[in-house]
Amino acid sequence: MSSTELRRTALDATHRALGATMTDFAGWDMPLRYGSERDEHVAVRTRAGLFDLSHMGEITVTGPQAAELLNFALVGNIGSVKPGRARYTMICREDGGILDDLIVYRLGDTEAGSSHYMVVANASNAQVVLDALTARAAGFDAEVRDDRDAYALLAVQGPEASGILKGLTDADLDGLKYYAGLPGTVAGVPALIARTGYTGEDGFELFVQPAHAVELWEALTRAGEGVGLIPCGLSCRDTLRLEAGMPLYGHELSTALTPFDAGLGRVVKFEKEGDFVGRAALAEAASRAEQSPPRALVGLVAEGRRVPRAGYQVVSGGAVVGEVTSGAPSPTLGRPIAMAYVDPAHAAPGTAGVGVDIRGSHEPYEVVALPFYKRQK
Repeated sequence: MSSTELRRTALDATHRALGATMTDFAGWDMPLRYGSERDEHVAVRTRAGLFDLSHMGEITVTGPQAAELLNFALVGNIGSVKPGRARYTMICREDGGILDDLIVYRLGDTEAGSSHYMVVANASNAQVVLDALTARAAGFDAEVRDDRDAYALLAVQGPEASGILKGLTDADLDGLKYYAGLPGTVAGVPALIARTGYTGEDGFELFVQPAHAVELWEALTRAGEGVGLIPCGLSCRDTLRLEAGMPLYGHELSTALTPFDAGLGRVVKFEKEGDFVGRAALAEAASRAEQSPPRALVGLVAEGRRVPRAGYQVVSGGAVVGEVTSGAPSPTLGRPIAMAYVDPAHAAPGTAGVGVDIRGSHEPYEVVALPFYKRQK
């Protein structure tokens, strides 16, 4: 494969047969949409959507000191994650800047005392995370393995997701908590069944061998026909996560920000034993945030119809008070929405006089607390 050739998932032919609009995403040729982005978004909110997420980066960490390595390499307390559970965390540079946000699954332990973890990185940062974990593994009795080619990843998200999956598996889905995973079979396909997602809805992510991806996609499609499941692309995934107030790397998160700058200081666990990469810089960032709060991540809801985009300035009284990180029309709210970092003085919900500079016109926006949307449980 040439350096410019896009990688294709095991479901590439399926997406093309469905008439998907394809796009380059982090070096992968991925489905942007199959038909209407709005219809796909609404399907996930009201029924169910089926996603191919095989571009995500799976990295396996095993060995007697796997937990110690991950505690050193990441900001979270991975040693406290019980087998079968998962944790949202981050990997930072020595200066505290965020390299990526991650989900770490503890898949189990062996009788010989070796632990087995899977780290799932964003597609755009998978190589960076792999390189950092490999470098940070020096001195630990643990192995870091690139398993990006070992998995295809399918996701079923939405209120009907559980019912669809229950008809295809003997796994105890009712006992599977949020941010947990268990091995099982789905439509006869061996899978890691994880109750995780990036849409704000209940749902499942299914890690399988690429050779089984088409078979599983087709089985899920058949099982979901009666309840309105449809294939969904990356475009509606972005509007779904935006409504749910979930950060996206390269927008709300970057190496220029620490977790405390991003309002996610809770993921940094100073109480865990031993040193970890970025500890000193992050302790300083935590202290700074207490004494002088940084810009806060807030929600903005348009009073008009014009859509804000990343990089647009947030203004008040003729002064720039922040910057939009993500913006899009919200199918659920029926109005444009945005996430933005704004000065603390303008961060309280209901703050008056806040607008977004859209091509020279200051459009009025309401400051609201995140998330914009929370599902009814």
